[in-house]
Amino acid sequence: MSAELENLKKWIGEQETGVDHVTIPFVHRMSATLDRDDAFPQNGDVLPPGWHSSLFPRVVRHSQIGPDGHPARGDFLPPVPLPRRMFAGKRSTFSGDLRIGDELKRISTIKDVAIKTGRTGQMVFVTVKTEISSTRGLAVSEEQDLVYRADPDKNAPPPPAQPAPGTAVWKNIVTPTEVMLFRYSALTFNGHRIHYDHPYVTQTEGYPALVMNGGLTTLLVYELARANAKSPIKFISSRNVRPMFANRPITICGEPSADGKSAKLWTQDDTGALSMSATAEFV
Repeated sequence: MSAELENLKKWIGEQETGVDHVTIPFVHRMSATLDRDDAFPQNGDVLPPGWHSSLFPRVVRHSQIGPDGHPARGDFLPPVPLPRRMFAGKRSTFSGDLRIGDELKRISTIKDVAIKTGRTGQMVFVTVKTEISSTRGLAVSEEQDLVYRADPDKNAPPPPAQPAPGTAVWKNIVTPTEVMLFRYSALTFNGHRIHYDHPYVTQTEGYPALVMNGGLTTLLVYELARANAKSPIKFISSRNVRPMFANRPITICGEPSADGKSAKLWTQDDTGALSMSATAEFV
């Protein structure tokens, strides 16, 4: 297994390109999924920060889908021989606006493949660097981390909960339902079965319920900052540390710095355990 994992480093440098458009239907559907009471979108409107992450879904033929509902491994992403694949976090820099009506170009590159040993055994972290540009130039540059790991020991105790990184000044509570997870997965063309297939997620992957989409959790953190910060986000770094589940309330928190130029952001699950942490810098 170790030699097989080391061989995955050959994927470093692989690239994938794509084209997408910021459309009125996309923005309207995202607003509805987030339960926002926005005015109907118009061409030229600025895309809210973070919503770009739902563009450029990976699209493959149905016959090229793996058993977990994701595209089969080994085309752009390396064929990691570990059963569980999760979104671990990302770092995003915003250098320009994206607007409804824009044609966007994306270049994604496998930046790193790192093999580590954790509490549950071997893990593989794949880092993908992505740049998104409009006709006005580069708008978003980000690095996203995917983690692959073995199935956990069902008899092992759960990891200890981490404390909140600050004192919440901003706060919002969201309870993601099955329908919310399904709508977000449909909007992003995400076939990962842990978000909608209850028999699969409980019987095959061993989770207690449908798993909250990591991208949706991150987007809710963006929404909290957008609602409270005095200026737009220019950089955000986020890390997912604990899975969350459907029909259990999520508390989304923020603590701005004294000068309002940055903030600590985080989410807590229904037990109060830290589930995602982030730091943001504002314009």
